[in-house]
Amino acid sequence: MADAPHIPDETETRARWGNFAWTAENAEQVKTIIARYPAGRQQSAVMPLLDLAQRQVGVETQTQGWLPVPVMEFIGDQLDMPYMRVYEVATFYTMYNLAPVGRYHVQVCGTTPCMLRGSDDVFAACKNKGLVKGATTPDGLFTLTEVECLGACANAPMVQINDDNFEDLTYDSMSAVLETLAAGGQPKIGPQIERQTSCPEGGPTALKDMVAENHDYRGEWA
Repeated sequence: MADAPHIPDETETRARWGNFAWTAENAEQVKTIIARYPAGRQQSAVMPLLDLAQRQVGVETQTQGWLPVPVMEFIGDQLDMPYMRVYEVATFYTMYNLAPVGRYHVQVCGTTPCMLRGSDDVFAACKNKGLVKGATTPDGLFTLTEVECLGACANAPMVQINDDNFEDLTYDSMSAVLETLAAGGQPKIGPQIERQTSCPEGGPTALKDMVAENHDYRGEWA
């Protein structure tokens, strides 16, 4: 279901990212990450290092970030790990972007629960705001991707935008999220209706006293 990434020309990529190195702050964080693992098991740090590198690229490009090949080679060298092993990890997990994306990476879940609950309306809202699946808007602001289940089925339909989930969406609420982001604002994260996380709509239907305190019901049930 995921759209094939449009990877830039290798010559251009190496010219831009061939001298990649950690920022001073990230270099210290890398030491902390690698130290979590026993001697000889440093390659287990590949996933957090890929994530950190993607975020650093994102800061430098003012986007959500991606992983150019030279950056993955850099991580492989640091972990004494063949590049292909690093690439295998990066291509297995969709949290890693193999091609440039916009400032906001809009990942719409199109799997069955979200589809049945209205993901087509979410896609329609994206389309009417100029987003095209598998592409980045001309202003570099949004990249739209259809993805597999993101694990928020109880709150379908939903999207993940960068690190945040937006759930219980409709055409109108998805349009509002995109408009707020385009204007430089921060839309409400999580459910776009009156509910807490994945609790019932309208609030709790049982154990209501637990909302305000750790209420002891034992005396009432005796």
